[in-house]
Amino acid sequence: MKITSEPEGALVVVSDREVGRTPVTMSFTWYGDYDIALSQEGYQTLRTHAEINPPWYEVPPLDLLSYLAPWTYRDHRFLHYRLEKEKPLFDTELVRQAEEMRRRTLAGEEKKPK
Repeated sequence: MKITSEPEGALVVVSDREVGRTPVTMSFTWYGDYDIALSQEGYQTLRTHAEINPPWYEVPPLDLLSYLAPWTYRDHRFLHYRLEKEKPLFDTELVRQAEEMRRRTLAGEEKKPK
């Protein structure tokens, strides 16, 4: 799986594992849903997911035929993301975010068992 971004050099975390900076190539063993986060200074952190579905030759009963084939299949996936520039926070927005964080923190303390 190759992950690229605009701009290049974004830190990539796939399913809670740091894999490097874009462009980065990593191997994957399992098909399924991967959580992906890209971050770079001066840009908004992008949190998304990629659903990697198996190709036709990995779907039963065709997988048996592909297993018996005299050649090797290679599955390459390419993911590209565009990061948005970080927007400057105005005082009112900063206060709103702080109040929201305070509210969530206090709500979490109320739910703790004593």
